[in-house]
Amino acid sequence: MLIYCAGLIAGLILLIFSADRFVFGTAAIARNLGVPPLIIGLTIVGFGTSAPEILVSVIASWQGNPGLAVGNALGSNIANIGLILGCTALIMPIAVHSRTLRRELPILLLTSLGCYGLSLYGGLNRIDGVIMVVGLFVFLAWLTHTAIRHRHDPLSAEIEKEVPQPIPTSMALLWFSIGLIGLLLSSRLLVWSAVQIAKDLGISDLIIGLTIVALGTSLPELATSIASVLKKEDDLAIGNIIGSNMYNLLAVYSLAGIIHPGPLEPNVLTRDFPWMIGFTCALFLIAFQFRSQKRINRLEGGLLLGGYCSYQALLYQSTL
Repeated sequence: MLIYCAGLIAGLILLIFSADRFVFGTAAIARNLGVPPLIIGLTIVGFGTSAPEILVSVIASWQGNPGLAVGNALGSNIANIGLILGCTALIMPIAVHSRTLRRELPILLLTSLGCYGLSLYGGLNRIDGVIMVVGLFVFLAWLTHTAIRHRHDPLSAEIEKEVPQPIPTSMALLWFSIGLIGLLLSSRLLVWSAVQIAKDLGISDLIIGLTIVALGTSLPELATSIASVLKKEDDLAIGNIIGSNMYNLLAVYSLAGIIHPGPLEPNVLTRDFPWMIGFTCALFLIAFQFRSQKRINRLEGGLLLGGYCSYQALLYQSTL
């Protein structure tokens, strides 16, 4: 067990470092190619920060552990809203100025409901997975179109500050390669360790995916969101969470159905999906309150964090 725990910790550390270098290299390459910063931030960086979840899902599903992949996707979405936004708002209230983000929130809610609907009958199959992947490409096309039309969105200025400054393409390619290789190695180590821990403890892969793995793969978003609000880049903090949740559903959750189709554990539909949709609805209602200044205050952040702790307690009770 000590070896498995050490492997899990080492995998998470390497995963976080590799994801950072992968995002840095990818964004730098895109900037050198002349891609506008808003498009880089909304699409390329969003994909890069979800790369850990994507690779963990691919490897877990390929090795016959789809529960780990499903738990990682749904658990990461719950952690992103409940834990990360909750903690971030407690540190400093988060204001929502960007029109782009206000358009994304209803899309995220509808996507969550749509993925739930596809999963209700017969679990996840390849057709369901393909539908979600097609939805991902439609979403990316819409994001690109929106970024081109709304170049002066407040989010654009915040992304401009965070997109890497021009560096030689050779160096960008080097960091991209190091990040990609690190992601592949750390994902394999993380999945192997998580599966072994689950077997030794006698609990399902799903629970490990919903807790340890989901929390670990969400750490980059936690660091990014806290750093953003401290630098008064509130829209970037919210945008990071919305984008990550969209990728987790359309690029991470879908892969479990494409690579390893089959029925889902009953708790996924009766417990985990309803909680994830509930957190998404809460974020939607908080961000669209009927007042001039749309803000997630400390009280609301505390409620989100309290909800996340309640969900974790529920998971713990299910293992007893």
